[in-house]
Amino acid sequence: MTVLNRLTSAGPKRILSLDGGGVRGIITLGYLQRIEDILRQRYGNNSEFRLCHYFDLIGGTSTGSIIATCLSLGMSVQEIHKLYFDLSSKIFGKKQSLYRRFTGAKFSPASLEKALKDQLGDLTIGSNAVKTGLCIVTKRVDTGSTWPLLNHPKGKYFNQNKGILLRKAIRASTAAPTYFSPERIEVGNGEDAIFIDGGVSMYNNPALLMFLISTLEEFKFNWSTGADNLLLASIGTGSGLSRKAISKVSKNRVWDWGKQIPNLLMRDAAIQSHLLLQYLSNSPTRSAIDSEIGDMRGDLLGGSAHLNYLRYDVNFETNELNSLGFTDVQVDKIFEMSDPKNIDILQKIGKKSAESKMNNDHFPKGFDISFHNGIPQLR
Repeated sequence: MTVLNRLTSAGPKRILSLDGGGVRGIITLGYLQRIEDILRQRYGNNSEFRLCHYFDLIGGTSTGSIIATCLSLGMSVQEIHKLYFDLSSKIFGKKQSLYRRFTGAKFSPASLEKALKDQLGDLTIGSNAVKTGLCIVTKRVDTGSTWPLLNHPKGKYFNQNKGILLRKAIRASTAAPTYFSPERIEVGNGEDAIFIDGGVSMYNNPALLMFLISTLEEFKFNWSTGADNLLLASIGTGSGLSRKAISKVSKNRVWDWGKQIPNLLMRDAAIQSHLLLQYLSNSPTRSAIDSEIGDMRGDLLGGSAHLNYLRYDVNFETNELNSLGFTDVQVDKIFEMSDPKNIDILQKIGKKSAESKMNNDHFPKGFDISFHNGIPQLR
């Protein structure tokens, strides 16, 4: 089945959304491994099962774009684990000189670019090797607009974007300011554009964007809403860690604010996305927005659910790590998104959290697919 046939076929649809977060993306892989295990067991422990068989649209921002792309190409979560460990040590293992860091970026993109080329070669967004709907979220900085790069063959900009190399799109989505230099891409009609990390937008958590893409008319997906029609699974890379000592923030200088403000805005955007999706759904994984709103258990916009929404994440700001058995973790250190030394502990946290929060019932039977001669069949 072609991507176009899959995206335009009748029946319930399934979306997977993956947050940005640097090396903390290994937490995402813990949840994805759990999802893959649950679904593979449901389909008779079929060794050929991949998450791209189940999810009709997979989207990600920054580190989430790497994972989303690999999944869309048919890689298993275990295969991505191996790639991720290798990538993290190569990308963040060595900082650039002080001069280069001061005038440009903390890390050289060369290792990332080589690793992506080795893995993806010259595959493009429009390649037939992509087995499902794919969205790579990036930010076009010369116009200030957020770009969801999509592979829907009927999309408005597909003809211009279909030839963009997947490795270039990922490089753009992961070009976090001060960490990596921007990426220049030819976007059709002889026009070049400059891109930075998609996380520098409302969509470091791209879940709400995935919902809009799947339902707004101009994106051409036009999928039906409703709890029985649309399943959206959103996976984070760890959240929280916002509380700071009053004595410290009251003495902030200009450069302190310059460093903190982007994170404050990104945090608000992620919370707002989660709030709106809980407001639109009867979510079995609902969590408290804040101490006043709570988990919105009694709130449902319009009185009926517009989708089936799942959100999985680790909260670093509460006693959650202690409850998972991690009692001696230095939270401020493992929250740093560019330290490959944290990979092992983050992997363990992601695995434990997935075991604690996720169960079979979260993926309703009404969204099941079937297999025939090892080939996934859409309902």
